[in-house]
Amino acid sequence: MRVFITGATGWVGRAVVAELLDYGHQVLGLARSADKAARLGQRGAAVLHGTLDDLDLLQGAVRETDATIHLAFNHDFSRFAENAAQDRRAIEAMGEVLKGTDKPFLVTSGMAMIAPGRLAVEGDAPLSGPSYPRRSELAARELAALGVRAATVRLAASVHGVGETHGFVPILINLARKTGVSAYIDEGLNRWPAVHVGDAARLYRLALEKEGLAATYHAIGEEAVPFRDIAEAIGCKLGLPVLSRGREHFGWFAEFAGADMPGSSAQTRQGLGWQPMGPDLLADIANRDYYGGF
Repeated sequence: MRVFITGATGWVGRAVVAELLDYGHQVLGLARSADKAARLGQRGAAVLHGTLDDLDLLQGAVRETDATIHLAFNHDFSRFAENAAQDRRAIEAMGEVLKGTDKPFLVTSGMAMIAPGRLAVEGDAPLSGPSYPRRSELAARELAALGVRAATVRLAASVHGVGETHGFVPILINLARKTGVSAYIDEGLNRWPAVHVGDAARLYRLALEKEGLAATYHAIGEEAVPFRDIAEAIGCKLGLPVLSRGREHFGWFAEFAGADMPGSSAQTRQGLGWQPMGPDLLADIANRDYYGGF
């Protein structure tokens, strides 16, 4: 099939593009800049120049392809509400074109605050409160209620792998370098789910190839990695002390650094026949090549 991908040049997007091409699919990828477009073209994908604000362009791409994966999201947290609104507009615009078709539409979301303090499962409702303005999953569910073949992929807090430069773990590594401490909050017992980027990419492909879509998929390889273990792995690799620090140490990232958000992917594994195979998170953090790009 021919698949349109927003965010095709991002960390997860690049892996999804490679996975689809390796399995004989064609890819049309959205790219904002000329250099990113060139790299995408070198991988064998067709390139569409534009942004999430180009709604007519997005709709045209959806019309001419067989499936759509929405991965793009601007993670500038200083403008989070504005970026969340942009995201919702893009999802709604693409979904409008998909009404009355049988084309699959995979929308990407995250695990943060889905079920704080307990194991989140695929059946848990998406967030809808004012404290978290991102509405990716709610928009997908609204489209599904209108007959669009839409589903959500919730990505684990850490989608890791050698070459990652902008995810949660790189943020922690850069903070440790800057402050001279690899830190955790309180006892560091809060837990993060994690998935290797290659495993996440395979999940997207399997979901597209599945005859029927579930409402929600969990891209989770490890259910609950204690945050203190993450801090200790970073501290060991950088030769820095590992200490408890107050939330102010983490600045804007404190909400995520202190979040307890374990998650299960049992239903996803059963429904798609998906089994994570990549290295686990702590193994990647222990790999010296993990620190080469930032």
